[in-house]
Amino acid sequence: MNIALIGYGKMGKAIEEVAVSRGHKITLKIDEGNFEDFTSDNMQKAEVAIEFTGPGSAYSNISKCLEFGIPVVSGTTGWTERLGELKEKCAKIRGSFLYASNFSVGVNIFFEINTRLASLMANHKEYDVSLVEIHHTQKKDAPSGTAITLAEHILENVPRKKKWVNQKANEATELEIISERIDPAPGTHKVKYFSPIDEIEIIHTAHSRKGFAAGAVLAAEFIAGKEGIFAMKDVLGFE
Repeated sequence: MNIALIGYGKMGKAIEEVAVSRGHKITLKIDEGNFEDFTSDNMQKAEVAIEFTGPGSAYSNISKCLEFGIPVVSGTTGWTERLGELKEKCAKIRGSFLYASNFSVGVNIFFEINTRLASLMANHKEYDVSLVEIHHTQKKDAPSGTAITLAEHILENVPRKKKWVNQKANEATELEIISERIDPAPGTHKVKYFSPIDEIEIIHTAHSRKGFAAGAVLAAEFIAGKEGIFAMKDVLGFE
């Protein structure tokens, strides 16, 4: 399969390594130094695009891929207030788009565990809940996209929590997310339920970027040749 990489930083390079090891070809690498090469003609050489850039450029990059008729997989975080717009655009032009805040297979299993745990804790009001996310100091957004996804799943299942905040909670209805930036730290996410009697905590710790890169390539393999809007649940076969 021919793949275009939109963004060629640490994640782009990790994705390239995994993709090539799986027999794929990288036909285009777009980064800040050659953005003028991000054209329809060049993109037509690819069967799918994988986009990992920054919050300020993700919307535009994904939009261009859709306009060029190229299925696009994106893992850029920090811009998802406009995600609904892109999904509408994708549906309107009958494109193909898959977004994930985290492509790691382990993290997506962690998402499922988090959702199930939240549903089990919904009626146990004696427990409070909080999140902690730890990343390297170069990470541009806080909280992480993964933490936001975890928080959203908790809010959907625990009615006593009404919104998340990226600080210590001041109200009982707030779900706190504490962001820590430490080097080196590929990524750790903790969800803790606690009461005066006991605590329940689930933790996912990434040891390298390879898990994220492998998941992104799996998503690209899945979406190539398809039409529609997808998620990692579809790639991994979760209900």
